[in-house]
Amino acid sequence: MLESVFPNKDLTKQQQGIFNQILSFTKEGLKSPQKSIFQLNGDAGTGKSVILTQLFLNIETLAKQNKTDNYFLVNHPELLKVYQENAGEFDQLRKNRFLRPTTFINRMHKNQQQADVVVIDEAHLLLSESDNYNNFTQKNQLAEIIKLSKVVILVFDAHQVLKLKSYWSNKLLQQIIPDQVNFESATLTTQMRMQAPQKVLQWINDLTDNLQITPLEQENADYLSMDSDYDFRVYHDAETMYQTLRAKNKEVGESRIVATADYPSTLDGKKHYVNEGNFHLPWDQYNYSNTTWAQKPETINEIGSIYTVQGFDLNYVAVIIGPSIVYDKNNCIKIDIDKYEDQEAFKKRHDNDIVNLSDVKKRIILNSMNVLLKRGVKGCFVYFHDSKIFDQLKK
Repeated sequence: MLESVFPNKDLTKQQQGIFNQILSFTKEGLKSPQKSIFQLNGDAGTGKSVILTQLFLNIETLAKQNKTDNYFLVNHPELLKVYQENAGEFDQLRKNRFLRPTTFINRMHKNQQQADVVVIDEAHLLLSESDNYNNFTQKNQLAEIIKLSKVVILVFDAHQVLKLKSYWSNKLLQQIIPDQVNFESATLTTQMRMQAPQKVLQWINDLTDNLQITPLEQENADYLSMDSDYDFRVYHDAETMYQTLRAKNKEVGESRIVATADYPSTLDGKKHYVNEGNFHLPWDQYNYSNTTWAQKPETINEIGSIYTVQGFDLNYVAVIIGPSIVYDKNNCIKIDIDKYEDQEAFKKRHDNDIVNLSDVKKRIILNSMNVLLKRGVKGCFVYFHDSKIFDQLKK
């Protein structure tokens, strides 16, 4: 589960080259009178976290020698648990250096301190406006982190922005970065999580980038699939898909069912269910333990969300794509924003940097699909609420 956050994982040739580039940039940045910012780009599953964890281990190994004060930030409570747990496996790493961004910002301001190197995983989850609920009173988290740091290394993927209050585009990102800084960037391009051929990845990208679907060539009694070693299937029935997933979970473990936020769910301590024909299963509950949701055996009986599984590896993932994705009479797929139930995602944004709010909301829905569909290492099963999409795939 999430092997990519282990700092001693082997790097590919591309990853090693970028790692060397960032490490050199960091060492030079510590000597420079100017601030230094490195932006690492890459799609889900390309190995961004692999580089960050090895980089931070290297930086912290040198920290006693060069007396630097360094931090690793991630705005994702489930991921933070994994990073803090893994820190205990290495003498060079300290758990208290792995923080949520708001904790870091408030602590630095209170103590009137400045960090030397700050590494930010999943920077697309940083808040891009104030949020009193999360105790963030300033305007923009990245802007604050830059003010409070000498060198900033950030990971960014515009396809993983999931909320209006953390809406980022590359344009907005560049506006936040000051003019007088040392700036470099690099992009990872090779999919490392999914053991899938290009045609499977292209099918997913066509759907989540352009709302286009390509018919699948192989037809089974229960599903459509591709001729591929990667187990990619589209099911007509959600319960059949789920029972197949349960069998895969018994066989290889770490297989979970997830869904887009098209079904009501409230953090009120009660169970809320997703119903699709004979399929009836509750949403995941808030996870108070130190064990991540997907690592708990009993969560095979729950449905995960983007907030549960973003950043994690699963052996198999089954994805329910709900009522917000519809097939219309003009023979194309549309997004019905009104059917998306994640009210937190569309919570009013006060800044006026969004030109077309409707387009950004649609992008957030497509991003959530992209995140869910790219979790599976060995296989991905898909079910569409709108059965017309399945019928079209048969054609």
